[in-house]
Amino acid sequence: MQNILVVGAGKGGSTVIGMLQKSVEIVAVIDVDILAPGIQLAKNLGIPTGKDWRPFLTDKIDLVIEVTGKMEVFQKIKEVCGKSTVVVPGSVAFMVSKLLEEKIELIEVLKNETYKHDLIFNSSDDGMIVVNKEGIITLFNRTAERILGVSTKNAVGQPIQKVVPENHLLHVIGTRKAENNQELLLANGTKIFTTRIPMIDEKNRVIGAFAVFKEITEMVRLAGEVTNLKEIQTMLEAIIQSSEEAISVVDENGNGILINRAYTRITGLTEEEVIGKPATADISEGESVHMRVLKTRRPVRGVAMRVGPNKKEVVVNVAPIIVDGKLKGSVGVIHDMSEIKSLNRELTRARQIIRTLEAKYTFQDIIGESEEMKIAIEQARLGAYTPATVLLRGESGTGKELFAHAIHNESDRKFNKFIRVNCAAITESLLESELFGYEEGAFSGAKRGGKRGYFEEANNGSIFLDEIGELPANTQAKLLRVLQEKEIMRVGGTKAIPVNVRVIAATNTNLEKAIAKATFREDLYYRLNRMPIHIPSLRARKEDIPYLCGRLIQKINQDYGRNVSGVSQPAIMKLMQYEWPGNVRELENVLGRAIIFMKYHETQMEGIHLPEFVSNESYLASNGIDKGEGIEPLALQLKKYEAKIITDTLEKLGGNKTLTAKSLGISVRSLYYKLEKLNLEINSMQ
Repeated sequence: MQNILVVGAGKGGSTVIGMLQKSVEIVAVIDVDILAPGIQLAKNLGIPTGKDWRPFLTDKIDLVIEVTGKMEVFQKIKEVCGKSTVVVPGSVAFMVSKLLEEKIELIEVLKNETYKHDLIFNSSDDGMIVVNKEGIITLFNRTAERILGVSTKNAVGQPIQKVVPENHLLHVIGTRKAENNQELLLANGTKIFTTRIPMIDEKNRVIGAFAVFKEITEMVRLAGEVTNLKEIQTMLEAIIQSSEEAISVVDENGNGILINRAYTRITGLTEEEVIGKPATADISEGESVHMRVLKTRRPVRGVAMRVGPNKKEVVVNVAPIIVDGKLKGSVGVIHDMSEIKSLNRELTRARQIIRTLEAKYTFQDIIGESEEMKIAIEQARLGAYTPATVLLRGESGTGKELFAHAIHNESDRKFNKFIRVNCAAITESLLESELFGYEEGAFSGAKRGGKRGYFEEANNGSIFLDEIGELPANTQAKLLRVLQEKEIMRVGGTKAIPVNVRVIAATNTNLEKAIAKATFREDLYYRLNRMPIHIPSLRARKEDIPYLCGRLIQKINQDYGRNVSGVSQPAIMKLMQYEWPGNVRELENVLGRAIIFMKYHETQMEGIHLPEFVSNESYLASNGIDKGEGIEPLALQLKKYEAKIITDTLEKLGGNKTLTAKSLGISVRSLYYKLEKLNLEINSMQ
């Protein structure tokens, strides 16, 4: 096998690699662009790649195919090559390969045609016999073997009179007249219908005869099957007509062949207006889903459109009808949107109730392979197994509520209520009564008999206090009492009510600064901060973006009724270059927006579907700053500065980590976490 070096991995190079990789040994594929399609193809095939052809050009190379299209590259390769190495332009290699390919294709076509003829001849349910003008059998198919009880091996080459004494083929050859649908009783007792036809060439010479025959018993069986099929068809039509779902069926050309009474009731269209008409006949607004399914051979679900003269708002599900691998049409089910909207309203109400009763997510729903996320998940799991108050800290959109759900579901309280409260979403005047409840007559408009608060509702369960930093001062004091005394006092009440509630709090604000500004109680902070968990921002764990994209696209597909399979590698790279100030919530927004603007036949998200994010390079260029001046990203500079402060403090305090943590105003646990996280930077400074 020849050793070949391919220089140039563009479109032409990819074509050459694809044609030659099975017939020759491709030593390497070279291109200055590491993202060239030929480079990616070579990597997938396990072929070495590189940017420079010189290290690969040895005496063992028999042929160099230059596909860059640059004459100077071709000349340089020729100058360096030895006498035993041939250098050809890619166009020549392509032409030779194409000729070889065409030769192979012609041979394959001939083989296929021969195979098809034999297949047709032997797969027929009719027995077939061909004789020459002397009455010698030349062709004898498998059905003839079965009916006559004679093998092809023993029949071909024998006189027809010897194999089938009752035949009339010699008579047909003599009279040159066909005999149609003749009944014949064979020696083995089998009764057949046969047709005998003389074979006459273009010069009007008889060259033989052809007999086609079938058992009468087979025809009787087929007649029975037809009767059964008619019964099945009648039964299916009765089932379709009795269905409350509107059903329409079209053939492979998109013409209507069946509708039921529910279809007429919902759309207002009769059979005369639909049957035999194109699938677009019933559409008032929107494109034909039937035609899309016939084109793609793939089912489509949840398409909203308007149908009929009254422009009825409906949702359509359509699936292809494929029989033995062949497309025979498509069947559509139409749902009345008025009924669906009513069900959606009921579902929304049910979800509102459920959201106050249970947590939806577990740790399996939290996506994260980065070290930072693994640490947060591990800490949250530990927190779930203890009754301690958990404080979730992190930027908006990082998934604090997801962690709260998971902690509750992992704890021994998972079969009790999980109450969620957004402290920033409830007005200050209502917040206290919502959290702790109120007694009858506590204020104007209070319900008779009073009302239980969220803490009472969550008794023996968990309560999630989101945006805890927004609590007003008087409510902070009452919350501190709950955490200390495990009891609440209703607004207007005089009796303490004991509660057993696990508190999970979350904030995206700096509580330490709030304490310094006297807007947040220090004693409450220490009660809440019993087990702090820092949830990293998306920019701090960009390696999780591919996994997040996969999960988010599944969710968006369900919400929007789309069928996007994933995100291409170039698009992933583009997503990972962005800093994501809005974190996972912003990522979901970007993916959802991209899917909305994708065409229905597009199943993979590419870079062109994503918005043009502002990168560090474009910012520097727009401000006239040379990015080669050694400017590092802010995050990296902050990490280095943080590492320097910690190492300097440790050195001053003789390595005492407890004193170091106290001096820096952080917990010992946080110090150990930072030491582990900044380990490489610290080592590099030491």
